[in-house]
Amino acid sequence: MSEHSQAVQNATISETLFAQLRATPIFSSLKDEELRCLHGLEEIYLEKGDVLVKQGEIAHYFWVLLEGELTVSQTTPEGKEMVMISIPSGNAFGELPLLANIPNAVNLTAEDHCHLVQFSEDSFWSLMTTCPDVRQAILANMAKRFQKMQSTTLQQEKMASLGTLAAGLMHELNNPGAAARRAASQLRSNLMRMHELSAKFSKAELNREQKECLHELQEHTLSAKQPIVMNSLEQSDAEEKLAEWMEESNIENAWKMAPTLVSVGMKAEDLQCARQEFPGTILSDALNWIEAMASSMQLVGAIEESIGRVTDLVMAVKSYAYEGKGLKQSVDVNNSIHATLLILGHKMREKEIVVEKDFSPLPPLQSECTGLNQIWTNLLDNSIDAVGQRGKISVKTWAEPSPSNPERTDICIRLTDNGSGIPLESQPHIFDTFFTTKPLGVGTGLGLGIVHRIVEQYGGTIHFTSEPGDTEFVVRLPSAPK
Repeated sequence: MSEHSQAVQNATISETLFAQLRATPIFSSLKDEELRCLHGLEEIYLEKGDVLVKQGEIAHYFWVLLEGELTVSQTTPEGKEMVMISIPSGNAFGELPLLANIPNAVNLTAEDHCHLVQFSEDSFWSLMTTCPDVRQAILANMAKRFQKMQSTTLQQEKMASLGTLAAGLMHELNNPGAAARRAASQLRSNLMRMHELSAKFSKAELNREQKECLHELQEHTLSAKQPIVMNSLEQSDAEEKLAEWMEESNIENAWKMAPTLVSVGMKAEDLQCARQEFPGTILSDALNWIEAMASSMQLVGAIEESIGRVTDLVMAVKSYAYEGKGLKQSVDVNNSIHATLLILGHKMREKEIVVEKDFSPLPPLQSECTGLNQIWTNLLDNSIDAVGQRGKISVKTWAEPSPSNPERTDICIRLTDNGSGIPLESQPHIFDTFFTTKPLGVGTGLGLGIVHRIVEQYGGTIHFTSEPGDTEFVVRLPSAPK
């Protein structure tokens, strides 16, 4: 208590104080002779802002608030004070820490001028042992408070779950939403480019061989339903080989077009007909047309993938809300990771991050769970944030017998980065909900908590090691349910 507080010892209860105690709910049902059992009390007076109790202090008193109002707050680990509820006049409190022999769990501060009756620890235990009617009233009051606290706690847990779900949903929707928007913008640019090239072709008189060549290249491009999955080294070699071939043929934007053409399985020999049939600059126009078509098809696929991700998230929320199980499904984990890399590709390009992929053939993942993409999204998103400009991220997949059950095949995914690493003191807490090492306003602390829950739902495990320059996460998922 502050210097403004006052304590007045009462050997006997005055008639005025007796009337005030009689008016409180806890003592209102007691007879006069039962109420006279109260002794050893003090009258306490507080002014606004005076602190009656500090969180963490050993409990020594039981109080009855006769006049005024007290604010109940808690101090967070970060040192912030969070106001919870207020205690109006007429309430008795402080018995729980005394009965349980635990420190005070909250701070109590006077909201305005307060008048309290205070019982010391010895007086409280004397009341509990010698005044059975008072004891019954105190315990009944405590039971009522317990019931109210349980109801409040349940409501808080529901709100916390809703908040976690809403924040996680917004976090997860951001990536596919932004990816769809960028893909739509790029698709518009492609369509304008194809329009300009069409205008050029309409002015040129194409012979039958040229038309057939263009038709074959278009058929080849349209037959690729989705980008071909290759390891980083294979993809790099194929792109370099095709770009050099196109440069030798004096084709504009050769290095820019090569990745897209390689992604639909196009090789130098597939383009021989174009080099034979289209002379000069019209060869560049023809291949630019094919590249724009391939790129447009991939952008449409990216938009479909993004919208599908949004739909999956909405369905996951619905499943979460109703505690239902999803339909049994067969998932290609390599394709799942590849799709996530595509959606997060813009963030990697902004930081010029090198991504190394080493995908081995995997058995399909049989499960009734959902949210697999969220695992890769959160792990990759953290790696992108952790690495510096021109950093490196590696993804490797393989299948092997389960260490716990040799008859079961596990799908293994290892994701590494050369970023700043996870501080040693933070490592035991990274899967805790709301824990984050990112600056305020950057990290929600939701990502790895979500990852851990989803991996467990699949019956798998996740482990990590981390030091500056080398962080590794390994996810193991049983290919079929146990």
